[in-house]
Amino acid sequence: MWLLFPAVVGAELIGACAPRQFTTVTIYDTPAAYVRLEFDRTVKQGAEHSHPISLTPEQVAAALSGVRIAEPIPLVRGDILQWESVPRVHPAFTDEDIAFFAPLLALALSKATPEEVVSFYETRYRSATSREVTSGGVFVQGDELHLILANYRSRTHYMGDVGNVDTEDDRLTPMQSLAPQSGLLDFEPHSAKQERPAGGVERLFQWNRRELTVLYKQLPPRPLVALPPKPIAAP
Repeated sequence: MWLLFPAVVGAELIGACAPRQFTTVTIYDTPAAYVRLEFDRTVKQGAEHSHPISLTPEQVAAALSGVRIAEPIPLVRGDILQWESVPRVHPAFTDEDIAFFAPLLALALSKATPEEVVSFYETRYRSATSREVTSGGVFVQGDELHLILANYRSRTHYMGDVGNVDTEDDRLTPMQSLAPQSGLLDFEPHSAKQERPAGGVERLFQWNRRELTVLYKQLPPRPLVALPPKPIAAP
């Protein structure tokens, strides 16, 4: 317990001190959602992204549809509450999410430069005073599509006071986690997932950059479902 506290505090300080994303091009923007191009500060000379790249919305949809969240759930046996790693696996993106984001992400990748990453963001109100955020980024390197899911239905004002006034600051940092993410990222089919083992400090703070590497050329294109207009975020 005493070892965990400094680690969590350290991770929060890293997130707080990290620079905000620098938007270069806005592809789509409403109060409820956006897709943008951002300057990628992590790109090193000689290892730039494979942008611009022409992917169909159906190819991007295939990658999004394979993302899974494996969430541990508590099991109650008798009068003892036991926390066990029994995952409840489910898709990270609904059919509606995929139909909405896939064309926008495909368009953004076709316009991105080797030094840019595509960021995405969506917020939904759970109540008049509570929001949840799903956000992250996408970029391509060779035959690999990298998807960062920094926030999956993350509550705003994590561990904050009940009386805190809601803000839009989370829109400025789509690839930074608002709170430690309990669910683990996975991909189906597993054959299309490129394993990249993490260790040391990277594993300690992996909640702050949750990333999947997908061999997207191995996936058959996924047809898009019909989509109604995206509602405006409002309590």
